[in-house]
Amino acid sequence: MGEKTLKGVTITPLKKIAHPSGDIFHGLKSSDPCFSQFGEAYFSTVKKDLIKGWKKHTRMTLNLIVPVGKIRFVLYDDRLDSETKGQFFEISLSQNNYQRLTVEPNIWMAFQGKDNNLNLLLNIANIEHDPSESLTKELEQITYEWK
Repeated sequence: MGEKTLKGVTITPLKKIAHPSGDIFHGLKSSDPCFSQFGEAYFSTVKKDLIKGWKKHTRMTLNLIVPVGKIRFVLYDDRLDSETKGQFFEISLSQNNYQRLTVEPNIWMAFQGKDNNLNLLLNIANIEHDPSESLTKELEQITYEWK
């Protein structure tokens, strides 16, 4: 876990177990320190070089895993009381960097597909989807170099 993240963001290495008939990819256990409760799990895809975001959840904690493809996540902290206010954090997740990205509420996030084929993420959220608990901004509203 040596990476410098934002306050409220955790990176957890996950196990991949090789098996002759198909590999096993761990995701999240109720005994994991980042687990609070289960609300819902959903998958999302993003096409190569396309960017989804900016979005900030006000109550939802995200547990993001990328079992297929490669996705670049960019997080931005604009919380007034945060020691990492004004900072960005970037990480790319894939089978080669198989980790879980846990994002607490009130942190902006955008993500970009990086693989030519399918880029798939799994979010195991602590609450069910509720459109009234999230905010969105256009990409230009938070200045970040997406090269």
